[in-house]
This record gives sequence, C-alpha cells and structure tokens, in this order.
Amino acid sequence: MSKVDNQTIYNEVHRWLKDVVIGLNLCPFAAKPERNKQIDIVISDATAEEALLEDILTELIRLEHSEPSELETTLVVVPEMLQDFMDYNFFIEWVEALIRQQNWEGVFQLATFHPEYCFADAHPDDSENLTNRSPYPVFHLIREESMEKVLRHYPDPESIPDNNIRMVESLTSEQRKKLFPYLF
Repeated sequence: MSKVDNQTIYNEVHRWLKDVVIGLNLCPFAAKPERNKQIDIVISDATAEEALLEDILTELIRLEHSEPSELETTLVVVPEMLQDFMDYNFFIEWVEALIRQQNWEGVFQLATFHPEYCFADAHPDDSENLTNRSPYPVFHLIREESMEKVLRHYPDPESIPDNNIRMVESLTSEQRKKLFPYLF
C-alpha cells in the first residue's frame, strides 16, 4: 500500500470537518472558527509514540502562545500509527498525562476521533460511534476558556450528545456512505 500524501490527508480531514462535524452540527461551536480560519489541521508524520507526543506538545505550546482570534483549536492527525483503536485509547492516557505534566489542566482539553471509534458500552456497529469516527486518528486540542465561553451562550449543552446520536441514527445508508467513505 502506498503512502497517502499529506495534502490528500489534509483534504480528507477538512472534508470530514466541514461535512460531518459542521455539516451535521455535531459540534455546534465549530462553524464560526472554521469560517474564520482559526482551526488548524496538523498532520503528524510520527511513527513512534515519543515522536507523536513531541508533535502534540509542539501544537499545545503553539496554542498557548497564540491568540484565540488567530488560532482557536488544532486537530492533530495521525495517519502513520495508532490505527488500532485500542492502541489509540492507550495513547490518549499519554496525551492527558502530558497536559497534566505541563500544568495545562483547566487550560487545554482533549477530544478524540478515530475511524474505529467505539464508546464504552456500545457495540462497534452502533450508530452513536459515528459521532466520533474520523478518516484518521485525530487528537483535537481545545482551549478550555474558549469552550466555557461558548457553552455559556448555548442553550442546554447537555443535550448535544443525544442530539448527535439522533442525527447520525437518522442518516440513510446512502448518506452514511457519502459522509463516511473511509468506513465502507
């Protein structure tokens, strides 16, 4: 299998962001920063855990030293490793430990996406998993202050997960194939 070039990976993730995350309104807060070009999609070429942690640390430092008006959030895409969802899950703990180690608890939080994403207590074929399925393993680095700000103005944020599940459950087979071609 030949390696997919970074521009193709970027395009696939950007399409997922626009068509799935924003298009289905799975994250009601993503449209504005995407429109304002405040979301960065960074592709890590890492093939070892230490190198990937370094890439994520670099992006967290970049977020820390950037104004939200310039860079609101970053998606770190990992096409070369963590294809197995269990391996990805174990690595999440490393990223969260990195955030703690750098005293960034309350500053940054992590959202996770993977082609084989499966919620605890869910069957792998359950529709709800589509809410977090992406073309590649992705670590979404989020500014907590920005999230708190938008949540103050959003009515009933607790309903977002249930709304997302209802949305993906309502998709037809054809819509699923169009929105999630990497799953078929």
